[in-house]
Amino acid sequence: MSLLNQLFNRGVFGAKCKTCLSLAISRIKLLQNKRDLQLKNMRKEIAQFLQAGQEPIARIRVEHVIREQNIWAAYEILELFCEFVLARVPILESQKECPPELREAVASIIFAAPRCSDVPDLLQIKNLFSTKYGKEFVVAATELRPDSSVNRAIIEKLSVSAPSGEIRLKVLKEIAQEYNIEWDSSATEAEFSKKYEDLLAGSKQVCAEAAVSQAPSKQASFKSSPSNGAKTILPTDAKQASQNQQYPSHVSKLTLASSEIEPSEKNGTAAAPVSEIKTDTIPRSSDVLERARAAIASAERATAAARAAAELVNVNFGSLKLEGAPS
Repeated sequence: MSLLNQLFNRGVFGAKCKTCLSLAISRIKLLQNKRDLQLKNMRKEIAQFLQAGQEPIARIRVEHVIREQNIWAAYEILELFCEFVLARVPILESQKECPPELREAVASIIFAAPRCSDVPDLLQIKNLFSTKYGKEFVVAATELRPDSSVNRAIIEKLSVSAPSGEIRLKVLKEIAQEYNIEWDSSATEAEFSKKYEDLLAGSKQVCAEAAVSQAPSKQASFKSSPSNGAKTILPTDAKQASQNQQYPSHVSKLTLASSEIEPSEKNGTAAAPVSEIKTDTIPRSSDVLERARAAIASAERATAAARAAAELVNVNFGSLKLEGAPS
């Protein structure tokens, strides 16, 4: 029974493989003709840009031309591989392992299948090879392992990396020569020869200038006085200068006390808050003494108001007791 299954599977693999390979070959030929027309139109547009002096646009468009040329070349190689495998399908059916002479063609088709979305037949061929030779064989070709045997030209043509400046310049010169355009390529050569460090030099200078401009602004921010009575931060030089000056201990205590005094009640209304101390410059001894005296006066007024309020409360409480006593 197993022998019959093997024979049946061989027949199914061969028939499906031949069908998929034939469809892939015909589809690749159609795509090549289509891309050939697109390439001609794109090259003609680039020639018009060069003739009009719009080199920056031509430098960008030439990358699309190079990519289309690479895909066209990859399709040409894949078409040859598919025809080669189609002619050797009976050998693939008769052997359990992939023959050495067909290994490069089979591995290249497997590698190109997910990268050529325009040819879905290659994915079906990949699935057939996966069923025939196992997943490890397919994974080795897809991930380009050392013994994958994938064609080097297929790998280069289907690469997604950007083309180098030399290749772009070469294609531009070919287009200019093809359409008989007198084009001076010195500016383009200078642009392509620039390195990434040269292109980023401007941003580095801008960052350096921004850092220098931020330095004095940070120093000035330490001297700015906050609102709503918040504590201010003095620079280190101002702190050292304030520590060098010797003030009386009672003066410093009074200044601290004056900053913490809250608005007191006077005749049922809130008193005005103490004026904020400015810290833009180091205070002098005379200014400190004047502020201390003002703080003492405000404190005395607050205590007098508190005593008067307490006396009024006591008097009212006593009168209430007298009215409530029995006659």
